[in-house]
Amino acid sequence: MKKYLSELVGTMVLVLMGTGTAVIAGAHVGNVGIALAFGLSVLGMVYVIGPISGGHMNPAITFGMWMSKRMSSKDAFMYIVFQIIGALLATSILAVITGQTETLGQNQSTSYPLVSVFIAEVVATFIFVTVVLGSTSKIAPAGFAGIAIGLTLTLDHLMLIPIDGTSVNPARSIAPALFTGGLALHQLWIFIVAPLVGGAIAAFVWKAISPEKVEHME
Repeated sequence: MKKYLSELVGTMVLVLMGTGTAVIAGAHVGNVGIALAFGLSVLGMVYVIGPISGGHMNPAITFGMWMSKRMSSKDAFMYIVFQIIGALLATSILAVITGQTETLGQNQSTSYPLVSVFIAEVVATFIFVTVVLGSTSKIAPAGFAGIAIGLTLTLDHLMLIPIDGTSVNPARSIAPALFTGGLALHQLWIFIVAPLVGGAIAAFVWKAISPEKVEHME
């Protein structure tokens, strides 16, 4: 249960600090500041909960880990459930702080075709999850995973914020969409399916290029 709770806490911190910065301070810090908020949140929490749960905080990462046979089906399911709960808790806190539910850092796009949004999310998530799989593998230098993961998430946000606000994380998208409804809820399927597709592709690619032998989990 501790590893599930750690995923809840980690995801809550990531979503609250990331979307909170976008909603409360976005006008002051700009897209770079928002990108850093997400990246630094992940960087910090990886070192806090990484030794407990692996520090996924993202169903796309969990899905990629499961596809890579690094975790059991039961753990993958429970991780995702607790990640979504953590995201919902974070969005609830943000709604209370701001006193509104119209703008809570939801993902949506009105300026790009949905096919472009889908492709962007798949590619960005693929890059992100590949970095996660590589930096946490047995062949990677110890102690640097958090830095690599945090910086890659920052880069993803720098590219995708103008497109759709950046998801690469279904839990991060589900929670605000459920609160705000409207277009965010209508487009939510993109921010669930595309990151999972990206995570799956990352698992296949990492399996193809990695010399690491995988211990299969039931």
